Amino acid sequence: MIAQIKSDVVQGFRSRFGGSPRVFAAPGRINIIGEHTDYSEGLVMPAAIDRFCLTAMAKNGSDTMRVLALGRQEETEIAPGFTRSGTWVDYVSGVRQSLRDAGIDVPGCDLVIQGNVPEGAGVSSSAALEVSTMLAMLACADVTASTIDIALWAQTAESKYVGVPCGVMDQFISANGIAGHALFLDCRSLAYERAPLPPDVAFLLVDSTVRHRLVDGGYAARRKDCETAAERLGLRVLRDASHAMLAKGDLSERVMRRARHVISENERVVATATALVAADLSKVGCLMNLSHASLRDDFDVTCRETDILADIASQTSGVYGARQMGGGFGGAVLALVDTDGVETASRTICEAYRAQTGIAAPSFVCRIADGAHEITS
Repeated sequence: MIAQIKSDVVQGFRSRFGGSPRVFAAPGRINIIGEHTDYSEGLVMPAAIDRFCLTAMAKNGSDTMRVLALGRQEETEIAPGFTRSGTWVDYVSGVRQSLRDAGIDVPGCDLVIQGNVPEGAGVSSSAALEVSTMLAMLACADVTASTIDIALWAQTAESKYVGVPCGVMDQFISANGIAGHALFLDCRSLAYERAPLPPDVAFLLVDSTVRHRLVDGGYAARRKDCETAAERLGLRVLRDASHAMLAKGDLSERVMRRARHVISENERVVATATALVAADLSKVGCLMNLSHASLRDDFDVTCRETDILADIASQTSGVYGARQMGGGFGGAVLALVDTDGVETASRTICEAYRAQTGIAAPSFVCRIADGAHEITS
């Protein structure tokens, strides 16, 4: 699959700009558990998947970047500096500006971008785009950087320049993913442990097709509630809160529920890591179900369609558990499924979802991949 995308971007580059580019890839991700905890410096468990954004790059001898988004058939020029446009261009120009903030001057170059990470499905197509283009720009500037710096600079591009106040999880896993493993990641220290994933289970992603742009405000409002809760509890971030603090805190009902989700979700991440070591898949599935319920009841980021999907999936034979994944207000549901029965489970879930909603839901099995890299062959 990645070989075909590489062929497309190289051919597109040669047709538009000529020459032989270097090609860089960055993956999308799933998040097994740990939703809306990263910006409170909490715990998460993401994994990189075999859906990628590729960027072909060659220097052009100017100070301007010429960028062709192959799938959109849209081209733009990016001069030094940043002006928000409200389009996909902000992700690319935000990356360049983030690097300039870090003292890295990216020369003019030509970029061709193409990928197969679904947009709006909660698998972080934005982080894949940011990290892929960042690798290309760093190569253009002849700069070598750590994967941690790459993740942090890419997060800055999205939070400061695109305008989505995200945590670091998506960019971190796109830059640091390990094939066959999730990462048990501490978003405060950025320390992580490998979490080996059993070979006899698969992660099935079913897309509700409901879309909500995170820049529209719901995501920022949830983050603000978390910041308010921390402040009223006398804390810098909710990572340090406890259920006992909530019982004594002077919080509104809404803010209390937001905080309760973050506290309980951090606990579920720890429990999931323990369950994976013990190969207790029933426990992992139960924790995923509880995570969805918390996102629905305490964090208010699910919608009718993802609630239906999660309910159908959790009751389907061969499925251990399921939950909405990503920023919320739509997107996809992730299900943990026996490998041998994943095709049957996918068909059953999609048919039942269509019967209840009239929506034909795309689905695919997520294979766990390595993080961002240059494609040299």
